[in-house]
Amino acid sequence: MSRKMKNKVIENLTIERIATEGKSVAHHEGKVVFVQNVAPGDVVDVRITRGKSTFMEGEAIKIHQYSPDRVEPFCSHFGVCGGCKWQHINYELQMSYKRQQVIDQFQRIGKLPVPEVQPIIGSANTQYYRNKLDFTFSNNRWLTREEIDSGKEFERNALGFHIPKRFDKIVDVEHCYLQGNLSNEVRNALRDFALENGISFFDMIQQKGLLRNLIIRTSTTGEIMVIVQFGEDQPENIQKVMEFLSGRFPELTSLLYIINLKKNETFHDQDIHTFMGRDYIVEEMEGLEFRIGPKSFYQTNSLQAYELYKVAREFAGLTGEEVVYDLYTGTGTIANFVAKNAKQVIGIEYVEAAIEDAKVNAKVNGLENTLFYAGDMKDMLNDEFIASHAAPDVIITDPPRAGMHEDVVNMLLKLEAPKIVYVSCNPATQARDVALLGEKYKLDIVQPVDMFPQTYHVENVVLLTLNK
Repeated sequence: MSRKMKNKVIENLTIERIATEGKSVAHHEGKVVFVQNVAPGDVVDVRITRGKSTFMEGEAIKIHQYSPDRVEPFCSHFGVCGGCKWQHINYELQMSYKRQQVIDQFQRIGKLPVPEVQPIIGSANTQYYRNKLDFTFSNNRWLTREEIDSGKEFERNALGFHIPKRFDKIVDVEHCYLQGNLSNEVRNALRDFALENGISFFDMIQQKGLLRNLIIRTSTTGEIMVIVQFGEDQPENIQKVMEFLSGRFPELTSLLYIINLKKNETFHDQDIHTFMGRDYIVEEMEGLEFRIGPKSFYQTNSLQAYELYKVAREFAGLTGEEVVYDLYTGTGTIANFVAKNAKQVIGIEYVEAAIEDAKVNAKVNGLENTLFYAGDMKDMLNDEFIASHAAPDVIITDPPRAGMHEDVVNMLLKLEAPKIVYVSCNPATQARDVALLGEKYKLDIVQPVDMFPQTYHVENVVLLTLNK
């Protein structure tokens, strides 16, 4: 983009629709203009921040006319913390755009005959629906423009979320509408205790400071796990922090801590210490119990995960006689959920710790028809593996956002299972994979599910049946 275009202000631009990744779209002099934090129907002045030969990106600096589809954002941190980017759009319209996103991806990328996409399954809770949140301690709180311009001194320690594209800046969160239960109370109490007692917040540049990270996990059964991650090994202060939390919140099911001296917050290779209670909490689904440890993966919207899994089970059409392969099984939630309706379920997952969780959950629920294996999917799902197990009647696959490796797709084409149920958090890569599978499979049903209200993310389930 030429220097003349950057910072140019385009006045009275009408926002037309929402595109991928939640950005809204307008047009100016034959170019697409992407704008954040606006709604279709808004008339705005936009300052251009970036552009190429065919598009520009900008920020709204003045709104002349508000869209009738706008609603008042409920969170004081809206537009700053980077989460819940669609709070200003009514929920019905959010769901409409998510469904359209699925349609667009399958038509543009899949290039296959697409059946009528089912109405999206909305979330009963549009606030307080997450069962896991990660908060970061920092001695470098994000200051608003008003605070900077005031010339006043402000507390620079913060506990909250990373500012988008700024790893070293944290917005101090007073109330988060993503997680209910005790989440806000625990976070605010711990921050206040640390400030009152002079306990250091982490410095991400210098890589020093005691308090580093706070993780809170909850379940629909009412159980709560709190994990505190420390950036330095200070036994006396660690004990002080943990005693404060256990005394202030005796109702916690699990209170854990980690001493992480690495340069990043990931802790899958770190020892976890149990200070109080159990080292897991329990989620429940149709009478099945799922133990969730500090390193376990579990869908972050528990109630909506149940709706998602019901769709997958319905598409599988199990009668009790089928062999099911559950690819990218994670902690085996889907595998264990459908096991009572299948002859056998075989789950494969890359993360060994997740497979151990899957085995524990199968044992806890008395399921004896499940097998779980750890290994890279493209290496595990080979001719030798197939030869030593029963051939699948149904394949359920729930890969990460990147979708399935080409070798995995080719093996599915070779296996020719009568049904494939493909669950995805990224309709774009799902559409790509479905197009490849179209060599032998017909796309029968497309069902979007909204797992994350107030965001542009959408989950999608499709049923593929083998051509006869």
